[in-house]
Amino acid sequence: MKICCVSLGCDKNLVDTERMLGALNREGYEFTDDEQAADIIIINTCCFINDAKEESVNTILEMAQLKQEGQVKALIVTGCMAQRYQEEIFKEIPEVDAILGTSALDEILNVIKEALAGKQAKEFRSLDRLPCMKAPRVLTTGGHYAYLKIAEGCDKHCTYCIIPSLRGSYRSIPMEELIEEARSLGAEGVKELILVAQETTLYGVDLYGSKRLPALLKELCKVSGIQWIRLQYCYPEEITQELIDTIAKEEKICHYLDIPIQHASDSVLRRMGRKTTRKKLEELIGNLREQIPDITLRTTLISGFPGETKEDHETLKEFVDQMEFERLGVFAYSQEEDTPAAEFSDQVEEEVKAKRRDEIMELQQEIAFEKSQAMVGRKLDVMIEGEIVEEHAYVGRTYMDAPGVDGLIFINTEKELMSGDFVRVSVTGAVEYDLTGEICDEFTE
Repeated sequence: MKICCVSLGCDKNLVDTERMLGALNREGYEFTDDEQAADIIIINTCCFINDAKEESVNTILEMAQLKQEGQVKALIVTGCMAQRYQEEIFKEIPEVDAILGTSALDEILNVIKEALAGKQAKEFRSLDRLPCMKAPRVLTTGGHYAYLKIAEGCDKHCTYCIIPSLRGSYRSIPMEELIEEARSLGAEGVKELILVAQETTLYGVDLYGSKRLPALLKELCKVSGIQWIRLQYCYPEEITQELIDTIAKEEKICHYLDIPIQHASDSVLRRMGRKTTRKKLEELIGNLREQIPDITLRTTLISGFPGETKEDHETLKEFVDQMEFERLGVFAYSQEEDTPAAEFSDQVEEEVKAKRRDEIMELQQEIAFEKSQAMVGRKLDVMIEGEIVEEHAYVGRTYMDAPGVDGLIFINTEKELMSGDFVRVSVTGAVEYDLTGEICDEFTE
């Protein structure tokens, strides 16, 4: 039996997909990227914002057509949309054979067997549990980098976010399990670990009574084979001096920090349910740049949140201009049902949201291009991601770039390189968000 698994949404979802693939691999199932050749299709869905919801629905409908045509024997829907809209999915798309909740991924084998037996199956478990997935993951990232999900769920309850009701409260994965997984990944050839969770900075509070992310990082730095460790989803109000010191001192930790701040107007931050202020954000960013001078900061923002005034928008633009984030993304506010913000009376018109988003992105584009130009002449370690055969060139990433969301560096060379190789590169040019470079004489292993 061949399985095609479509993973949508965030990198946390991708880890769930890889865990399910691991369980299926241990049972002898084969995998294919071609849904036309699949006996079983699994869609791991996302519904964080409207665009993600539409992508999930369209993907399910597309695969349901294959089921109608008789090519597919079982169609399984998992992930956040499955958790949120279980009854609606079965009612509106009868081709779906099984639905699996976010905390019941370890039931994937059972629901497939039921689906193949002609039964319509659904499995949901308490959102307070962590699925027990012991089989090694099947990596889908190429094998030279991997995401390490260190916790599940969230306790923040921001007024725009549905995640706590889909993923449950914050549950840290025990440190010994994470270290064991990291060692296994390192032994398989993984060279970069990217730590992810709904929020990484609170790691350990529920298990150990205090924030243990710095301790976890120090242990991960001891793992053989791992050369880069990257941090994502760090809430600004939870970043401690101990964490900053750890990033600064540990050589394997990339001087890169993803800090989703969402806004800089105090009134908007309050309505969002965020636990910070513009002043505190400025102080944090100032401290990070002072203590780690070459740090790359990434953030995400929301434009057009309910009640956002023109003055709030101008405040955000001023903040972006002053802080000069190296990496920044903006989303127009998505009015999500069953969230407090969806019921706020002062919703912003769609055209205004989009206009404000575009204004911030235009401002950030100028900042990003200037920062790219400033990199010319620097020498950087680069991880090779792939080859452009016809141009005798390779594509790579620096410590400043997370896969899939940040820029790339293009390197012309006659040398033969493999994905995951590290080379020393002299930056020779900048084109918008990307760099060009030449390999220096020295290599790094």
